[in-house]
Amino acid sequence: MTNLRETIDHYHSLLDPNTARETSEQLTEQLMRRGLFFGERPLSTVLRPRFIHPAQYRALQVAIHAVMPAFQKMHHVAMTDAGFRAQFGLNNWEEELIQVDPGFDKPSPTSRMDTFFDEEETLWLCEYNAETPAAIAYTDVMTEVYYGLPVMREFSKHYEMRPLYGRHLMLHTLIDCYRQWGGRERPCIAILDWREVPTYSEFVLFHDYFELQGYDCVIADPREVTYQNGRLIADGKQIHLIYKRVLLSELVERGGIDHPVIRAVCDHAVCMVNPFRSKILHKKASLAVLSDETNAQFFTADERAAIERYIPWTRVLTERYTFYQGERIDLLSFLVTNKDQFVIKPNDEYGGKGVVLGWEVDSNEWEATLRTALIEPSIVQKRVPLPRIPYASWVDGRVEIFDRMIDTNPFIWNGSYVDGCLTRLSTVALLNVTAGGGSTVPTFVVYPRT
Repeated sequence: MTNLRETIDHYHSLLDPNTARETSEQLTEQLMRRGLFFGERPLSTVLRPRFIHPAQYRALQVAIHAVMPAFQKMHHVAMTDAGFRAQFGLNNWEEELIQVDPGFDKPSPTSRMDTFFDEEETLWLCEYNAETPAAIAYTDVMTEVYYGLPVMREFSKHYEMRPLYGRHLMLHTLIDCYRQWGGRERPCIAILDWREVPTYSEFVLFHDYFELQGYDCVIADPREVTYQNGRLIADGKQIHLIYKRVLLSELVERGGIDHPVIRAVCDHAVCMVNPFRSKILHKKASLAVLSDETNAQFFTADERAAIERYIPWTRVLTERYTFYQGERIDLLSFLVTNKDQFVIKPNDEYGGKGVVLGWEVDSNEWEATLRTALIEPSIVQKRVPLPRIPYASWVDGRVEIFDRMIDTNPFIWNGSYVDGCLTRLSTVALLNVTAGGGSTVPTFVVYPRT
């Protein structure tokens, strides 16, 4: 099979000055026309999509299929064993809400695994977004935009490209959960989040898609919903099904445990996806629970092998002894002297907030972070070498090709299978658009025409 770098080089070779200029102008116009912005920033600034070969995409599917049984088992044990569940660091209101039966069997019917193919093409699963995975509609519409770029006229003569769409899977997952929950009528769907969030433009894309598929849909700010007489009302309509994009922690922080949405879900007056119980797997401690040798007895030999192969060494930060590469270590002392190999992450933040990369800070800042992490629940994870892939941009009237760090974030449906992928690019090690770095591009499975 043609080497992936050869595919990239061929694409870049087609970006002569006229084609590159036309491609850049059309990309900018289409991003504006279709609302592909994160706040006020365009989602994409490069002239080509992400290319992934079929073998790579298959490796991604195989890896997720191998590890998800361990995630599901971990969640089951956590729901039945309070001592085991303590490792996840749930607070009191989370402990209360996870007891609410969502009405369907999967704790995270829609989720996203944030992963990296390292420099040797080994795949590492570094974070599990099990509560509110974003960018599904963004990537769908960006796929359409990139398909239509001028440079694709020539490239598509030589390569086949398989798009990775996801909006239909989101709709199928929502309706499947609603039917399990007991819904029989055609539901009115509410996309629930604050009006001022930078991802609002994605809600519009989902709203329009759901309505095109024949479903009433409203974009609902949690401050404007009401719950009376067993009916949750938003924009004057009774809501049967919530596509929850608001973070549960923010909902409780701003509206309290008796917020109308929370009361309606607890009363089984509305179906909500993802449910309260997704918080267990969403905690960054979930990867530490999988990785920690003290939990090995909960998993089968195949599950343990998958964890060792795909999950980077991860621990909840606390004063303890543990094992690292077969050696017993004093965790905190070891981290003090080996900071360049590790990253510290808060247990329940998003958008890169609070993440500290040991190799980018001095010893004083690292040790201060360790002290803070003993008070505020956090994890430590082994550093994963990030690949650098060339991407072309149109800069000051000419094509510039820069190496960019890249991640690979497959969407997971019903807690079991992969379909679709978010790709983020950055020139800095923290690949997160919310944190202000980089951009996103659609992902195509690509192979030469025969």
